[in-house]
Amino acid sequence: MRQQQILQPGTAVPAGAAYLPTTVDTAYWGRLPCAADTPVLTVDPGDEVVVDALSHEGILEDQGGDPLAYFAERGVAEDAVLEDAVALAGARTSRLGPRVPGLVDVPGAHGGHVVTGPVAVRGARPGDLLAIRVLETVPRVPYGVISNRHGRGALPGEYPAGGEGIVSVFATVDDAGRGRLPLAPGSSATVGFDLHPFLGIMGVAAAGDERPHSVPPGRFGGNLDINLLTAGATLYLPVQVDGALAYVGDPHFAQGDGEVALTAFEASLRARLAFDVIPADDAVAAFGELVGPVAETAEFLVPTGLDRDLDVAVQDCVRAAIALLGARYGMAPAHAYAYLSAATDFDISQVVDVVKGVHARIRKSDFETH
Repeated sequence: MRQQQILQPGTAVPAGAAYLPTTVDTAYWGRLPCAADTPVLTVDPGDEVVVDALSHEGILEDQGGDPLAYFAERGVAEDAVLEDAVALAGARTSRLGPRVPGLVDVPGAHGGHVVTGPVAVRGARPGDLLAIRVLETVPRVPYGVISNRHGRGALPGEYPAGGEGIVSVFATVDDAGRGRLPLAPGSSATVGFDLHPFLGIMGVAAAGDERPHSVPPGRFGGNLDINLLTAGATLYLPVQVDGALAYVGDPHFAQGDGEVALTAFEASLRARLAFDVIPADDAVAAFGELVGPVAETAEFLVPTGLDRDLDVAVQDCVRAAIALLGARYGMAPAHAYAYLSAATDFDISQVVDVVKGVHARIRKSDFETH
């Protein structure tokens, strides 16, 4: 494959922000930080942080656990394999947490998403909202992987055949900056698609002293897999512990709503983020009593619903949307309900993370005074 820009850890880091690499000391592998964990970085509200987020694909044990060998088989030169991927795969360390029904941990517990953090934000307290503003997302490599494994997609038992094993499709980024994957194994014919890089995991530490599994999202955020969270978006999360203890991971180059095969186009990103604290009173005035994550883009307000039952996730998302419209625009609940039915799309974020996700796209322009 053609040599393109490779952002190895610590190289070409932009000025004006703290830098957070993914290392053995800053990575949670398959787990998320909790209240008992110690921050690896502390910032003030408004500060920016550049994170070299690392994809789990190519380093997992069910792919051989050796990213140099794995990617060499797919035509990637040794100097185009990320050094932090090699180091983490070689260390085989993981911060463990409780088992989650419906999930099978990789043997040795060395598997799952790679999560970087936590970052403490001074002054953040339970009841506040932490705003994570996505300022920029830059691909670190021009390739990645889309995987279906262990009967965990939308069609378990059908893909992979018999519901066992793993099928990983290697994909590249072409000279025009579009994703490319072959139509069949060994085929020179490809399909192209646009890239919309975002972090599948953004969250705050859960209360208590048990680290949650990285797969199911929750009130704390985590594995939300909302593809609207590209550069320019902001994610608001109810703070659970002092300092918020924010983290990110699961970088994607592209993902369709639903993420039906289990993973998106998984590939490592350099993300520039800003962290802000919305005090409790201001948070209620702007968003209502939030019980879960809500996002905002230039175009949309994006409330969410999360539950193992997709029907319940939709209902919770509708309730969150009604509350948000009441707080933001003073809209009566029955009128908000009617507006949502007439004018708002409710999208399935993902159906493959045990806890299913739904998000609404409320057009802010509908409420502008003309």
